[in-house]
Amino acid sequence: MPGLFFEDLSLDQGAEIARTVTAADIEAFAQVSGDTNPLHLDEDYARETPFGRRIAHGMLTGAYISAVLGTRLPGPGAVYLSQSLRFRRPVGIGDEVVAQVVVRELDERRGHVTLATSCKVGGKVVADGEAVVMVPKRSA
Repeated sequence: MPGLFFEDLSLDQGAEIARTVTAADIEAFAQVSGDTNPLHLDEDYARETPFGRRIAHGMLTGAYISAVLGTRLPGPGAVYLSQSLRFRRPVGIGDEVVAQVVVRELDERRGHVTLATSCKVGGKVVADGEAVVMVPKRSA
């Protein structure tokens, strides 16, 4: 199922998804990524950190942005070229993360789209940045 074509996009167009982080999500991400930092996996260890609890991997939060780009806007067929991310607050088990993307620039010659990206928990930004994706053109 194809996503949007470059010609379907406009400035300030946006999309979002919401995901609730579970312990199983964190454990699966640790398994896939190899990042077994006990801050993410060991409640006793994490309790002694400044966070006082287990927190999700920052890149798990970033992966929710990828989900928006790959499934909603622009959707299937888009190719991720780059992503900048700033992690602002920790994300914990049970937090609902709302990942949002908004079109900021359209480069018609190259078929590239620049999007502002953010993730929020309880209305507060936990991560933000900018993504560039290549989007197929209808005429190609």
